[in-house]
Amino acid sequence: MDWTPHAAALADRITYPGSSWWVPVRQTPRHLLVERWYTPGPRGWTVLDGPSDDEAWAAAAYADTTLVTRVGAVHADHAEAGRPVTGQPTSSSTLPSLVVTMLRHGRLTPGVRLLDVATGSGYSTALACRRLGDDLVTTLDIDPYLVDAAAQRLDRIGLHPTVVTADADGEELPGVYDRIVSMVSMPRIPAAWLAALAPGGRLVTTLTGTGLIITADKTDDGGATGRVEWDRGAFMTTRTGDDYPPALDDLFATASTAEGEVSVSPFPVLDVMQAWEAWSMLSLTAPGIEHRNGTTGDGSRMTWMLHSDGSWARAHTAPGEHTTTVHQGGPRRLYEHLEQIRWQWLKHGELPVYGAQATITPDGTTTLSRDGWAVTL
Repeated sequence: MDWTPHAAALADRITYPGSSWWVPVRQTPRHLLVERWYTPGPRGWTVLDGPSDDEAWAAAAYADTTLVTRVGAVHADHAEAGRPVTGQPTSSSTLPSLVVTMLRHGRLTPGVRLLDVATGSGYSTALACRRLGDDLVTTLDIDPYLVDAAAQRLDRIGLHPTVVTADADGEELPGVYDRIVSMVSMPRIPAAWLAALAPGGRLVTTLTGTGLIITADKTDDGGATGRVEWDRGAFMTTRTGDDYPPALDDLFATASTAEGEVSVSPFPVLDVMQAWEAWSMLSLTAPGIEHRNGTTGDGSRMTWMLHSDGSWARAHTAPGEHTTTVHQGGPRRLYEHLEQIRWQWLKHGELPVYGAQATITPDGTTTLSRDGWAVTL
């Protein structure tokens, strides 16, 4: 395959000539880092094999899209062709434009030492190596297979960063870095990151369950200060094992049929995870909610909110209607949290999450604040 025209077209799409990332994108054969990937279907995730179809391989690898490379505990490299795999995605090659956005926020000037958190396919590592040089880039992931596969594929394209298997959320980091850029969402900033960040260093990450990109520079007291950027970005969250905890299917069955406490909302059903401000605000104030959406046979729009504490909500807006019937149960009224946020959104025309100041103490305690609003993680 002559991949260079495809990489050049991708570079033109997600960056521009003169950008420090234009050449790295043009020079990186993404297809060689993602040889197999999954596509969703009605019976689960089916693996696609790049080398068996060069045209489809190039179309997927050089599109600005995320390619799922692991579902549950099964990496695409090990999946059987034609046999669907069920479960949640647990690793991917993130859409290149978001990778570039995260690296750009890292301000990777020549000579800085970078820790790339969550190796995945190795694509972000490859771009960073093209920008800084192999000797200044370290990448880590919790999954030994991901680390080994990425190291081998990076080696095949002539790149040799330091590659480490480690838990970025629970271990001492393997060095001192001027920049830490995370391609996985974190529930809060680990104290180990601050300890490993050089004086004046900079960290970039997204927060679990939100579309918030946090950038922060290390302060003299060992903490960091920064902001929530206006860009949107979301990644898979950290995990400690082969898979994430199972989805709340039993609670979903309850929420789909139980009467619960009934109320009427003046707002139509909202697909929360497509409303980045509302989703991020809700996740900060009531973390851990699982969202599901659907449409009934008569065209009613449906949404469900589920939480591991047993709280649930079901809401539907009938065709042609603007109000919503809400059923809720369990120890908390999840839909009321969402309603309060939507009223605040209407009253002020925005929510305070984007553009908020970020203050991080040396132990990782993170406070976001803006215009009198504040939340501590």
